[in-house]
Amino acid sequence: MDITELTVHELQEKLKSKELTIPQITKAYVDKINEKEKDVQAFITILSEEAEKQAEELQNKVEKGEVEGDFVGIPIGIKDNICTKGIKTTCASKMLENFVSPYDATVMKKVNAENMIDLGKLNMDEFAMGGSTEYSYFKKTRNPWNLNKVPGGSSGGSAAAVAAKMVPWALGSDTGGSIRQPASFCGVVGLKPTYGLVSRFGLVAFASSLDQIGPITKDVRDSAMLLNIIAGHDEMDSTSVDREKVDYTKCLEKDIKGLKIAVPKEFFGEGINEEVKESLEKAIEKYKELGAEIHEISLDIAQYSLASYYIIACAEASSNLGRFDGIRYTYRAKDAKNLKEIYKKSRSEGFGPEVKRRIILGTYVLSSGYYDAYYKKAQKVRTLVMNEFNKAFENCDVILTPTSPTVAFDIGSKSNNPLEMYLADICTVSVNIAGLPAISVPCGCDKEGLPIGMQLIGNKFKEETILNVAYQFEQANRDRD
Repeated sequence: MDITELTVHELQEKLKSKELTIPQITKAYVDKINEKEKDVQAFITILSEEAEKQAEELQNKVEKGEVEGDFVGIPIGIKDNICTKGIKTTCASKMLENFVSPYDATVMKKVNAENMIDLGKLNMDEFAMGGSTEYSYFKKTRNPWNLNKVPGGSSGGSAAAVAAKMVPWALGSDTGGSIRQPASFCGVVGLKPTYGLVSRFGLVAFASSLDQIGPITKDVRDSAMLLNIIAGHDEMDSTSVDREKVDYTKCLEKDIKGLKIAVPKEFFGEGINEEVKESLEKAIEKYKELGAEIHEISLDIAQYSLASYYIIACAEASSNLGRFDGIRYTYRAKDAKNLKEIYKKSRSEGFGPEVKRRIILGTYVLSSGYYDAYYKKAQKVRTLVMNEFNKAFENCDVILTPTSPTVAFDIGSKSNNPLEMYLADICTVSVNIAGLPAISVPCGCDKEGLPIGMQLIGNKFKEETILNVAYQFEQANRDRD
């Protein structure tokens, strides 16, 4: 038995039956990291020794009855923009290369309360700005399905680590598709929760009105389980929504007969790869077999989401990254002669080209004379996008689209063409603009064997619905296989 092939819920069963111990599971993943990391390059910080030591301690406590719980000893990987006390949190940037967080993000407190084992911090695009994990200061992560392809981004390290079975599940963050797109490229499940469902406290901010932490997992049940852990109100986050606690695993087995799935024609038009379309069409047929009602709709305002997203995201990034000035806890240029030079040289040397590009763009759209023409107009479009989705959900339960217009592309093929890279987010950004939940699930492969992802979008706080619809598809496909 290859332990790393198992899902988290399967690991739980093996632990309960005492077929496996916590040290055995942890060692299996550490061994897999030692085997695969040199090729995949998914980690920035690996915590192998600490993990194995913690595993032994937890096993002893479990045997003595001193600790119990469903997730005791389950390993996890963490995207490197989520603060972890006493461990480096670099955001894949030279600017934070040696920053050790003095506190835990709220999601980490919840993970630690379950006595999970942190296997390490995962690579990403610098400050989560990118769609390929090529913009990391430290390394370029590679797609485990084909090492010449990108894993997607910005949570490419998280998705690649799960796909390569170096971690059983991981946390990522999603600002414009950064969980769903790499999940699609790497053939795993990626869930972006409703804005405000999961606390952002301790997530290093890129665009505060768009960012959301979420799970990347091997299957839908694991996704529901990890969401159960991290969801919930947090007084430390003013955007956190106080809602009644939900068990997202209870909805999975529900029959979807009569459920209304809307398919927006704009997401299947020009620019969408033919093989992606074919896989999605097969998925739609599968839903018809399961008894769901399929309706074609128009979401024409969604075409403006991409322009609106990049104006809002860059404006908020410009503001959020102002704190990295070389004075406090960040990289500081050594040869600066005065305060102005410290700012200028530290930021010039500490930030990579993509981060600088977005800061410049964001500063421009917020500047006097351009604020109304760009930023204010983008916020008005955002309202129109929200209204368009609200209108669509009056007549449907779920909206089905491709996660990405293409499969994973070659490393280096888009990194020198920012506009082409930005266009790769066309299917995902409208979800963040509207603050909605969405999940990407594998729905096939192209002729080269690269995974294709299907995106299911729900109304606000309807994670139960999209998890149910995703799970039923996953099970139907599994039965067919």
